[in-house]
Amino acid sequence: MLPPGDVRNCIMALADQEETMNKLFQYRFSEGRLSGQNFGNIMIAALTDIVGDFELAVEKLHDILRIKGHVIPVTDSDVKLCARLKNHTIVKGESRIPDAVREANSPIEDVFLEPSDVTALPRAIEAIKAADIIVLGPGSLYSSIIPNLLVGGIADAIRKAGGMKVLVCNVMTQIGETDDYSVAEFAKAVEKYLGKNVIEYILVNNQICTAEELRPYFEQGTRQMCATKEDRKELAEMGITVIENSMIRSGDGYIRHDAERISNILMTIFHQA
Repeated sequence: MLPPGDVRNCIMALADQEETMNKLFQYRFSEGRLSGQNFGNIMIAALTDIVGDFELAVEKLHDILRIKGHVIPVTDSDVKLCARLKNHTIVKGESRIPDAVREANSPIEDVFLEPSDVTALPRAIEAIKAADIIVLGPGSLYSSIIPNLLVGGIADAIRKAGGMKVLVCNVMTQIGETDDYSVAEFAKAVEKYLGKNVIEYILVNNQICTAEELRPYFEQGTRQMCATKEDRKELAEMGITVIENSMIRSGDGYIRHDAERISNILMTIFHQA
């Protein structure tokens, strides 16, 4: 079965369920033979075994959890994410890439899939074509956002789609992926795989966090990503409109995007366009 973690998280983000069901689906066993296993993953595995197809199993969960929308896997092919570092080292496997970057002290040059001839599921292409707004991100740049663009047919579908294309910039840099990246570099990395003159807007947080909120991130070697004058100039030259606003919420020790604020901003942009 394909790794279900990202699909599970997307499903729970859209599920209309009480808190108990959310906790159950995200529960990870700590003892016994199931130690380390996630209940939601086990449920997806069971459904896949019952219906005989991963995509169909995900579709069945829409009914079980009353999902507001559709979670569609970009492909059902078994692929491996690989990275070529600037020192020409090839790293195979998503989880190995950040460690390899740090160990070699060499940033990512580009990423690719193995095998390379993977094609997208027709439903994913259809959804992109029908979308009013296509939102890329936020998320790990090289291991969550860009890999979707590597699947045959996805980038082309986005380029040809009539819907508005919006990129949401990450709030913080990420160790082993976007160390020292600027906002413009973040956008340029996506553009490299998606193509030029495709992204129309980029959403960037401009709320500066407190020293206390940033301390654990500084200790890890990460920092906030806010647009500078040079970023704005470069993005304008790329034909991308920068939308800056307070887009984060803090608490529980983490700095995260505020989903409600971002959705309101997206709808405002859409209705004003």
